[in-house]
Amino acid sequence: MANIQSPEKTEAIRKRILFSAAKLFLQKGVAATTFSEISSATGLSRSKVLYEMKSKEEILCELVSYVLEGQFQATAAFLKGKTDDKILFYAAETTLQLYMAESSENVREIYSVAYSMPNSSAIIQQTITGKLEEIFKEHLPNLETKDFYMLEIATGGIMRGFMTVPCNMWFTMDMKVRSFLECVFKLYDVEQEKINEAVEFVSRFDYKAIAENVINNMLTYLENKT
Repeated sequence: MANIQSPEKTEAIRKRILFSAAKLFLQKGVAATTFSEISSATGLSRSKVLYEMKSKEEILCELVSYVLEGQFQATAAFLKGKTDDKILFYAAETTLQLYMAESSENVREIYSVAYSMPNSSAIIQQTITGKLEEIFKEHLPNLETKDFYMLEIATGGIMRGFMTVPCNMWFTMDMKVRSFLECVFKLYDVEQEKINEAVEFVSRFDYKAIAENVINNMLTYLENKT
C-alpha cells in the first residue's frame, strides 16, 4: 500500500520549504537564490520539495500571502483602540508596506518581483481587491467588485513604482509616504482634508520597528510550524 502522507505532515513540509526560501530571499535576494539552494536548505530531498512546490514562483506566491496577512494583522494590532476609521487603516497599512520595502534591498526585490510575476501579482490583486471594497465601499457606494479590481490594478502599479525607487536626500521616507497617499487617495475621490488627516495620522507610529517585527514574526511562525 502506498504511504499516504498526513495533511499535518504535508503542511509542516510546506512551512519548512517556505521558511528556508524566506531566509534565503532575505539574505541573497530572489533572483540570486536558486531552487536547488532552497531545496538544499530544507534538508529534504529535491524530489520531495518538487512534489510540494514546483517552482520558485510557487514558493514566492505562498510567501506573498503570508506577508500580506502579516501586514494586515500588524496594522490591526497597532491601531487597536486608536481608530476605527477604515481610510486611516488603509493609510497605515500601505505606509507599513512602503517601510517594509525600504527596510532592505532584498525585501524591496521580493515586493518588486511579487508585483511583477503573473501568479504572485494575481494573488495580490485578488487579496487587495476585497480589502479595497471593504474599506472604500461606504465612500464609493456605486462601485462594484469589478470596479475595485480595476482600481487595485492602478493602485498596485502606483505601489510598485513607489516601492522600487529607494529613498534619498531629495526623496525622503516622509515625502514618499505623503506622495503615495496623495496619488492613491485621489483615485478614490478622498477629500484633501481627509488626505491631510491620514498623512498626519500615519506619522505617529514607528513603522521602521513595526516593519522589522512583521518580517521576524513571519520567519518565527514558519520556523515553529516545521
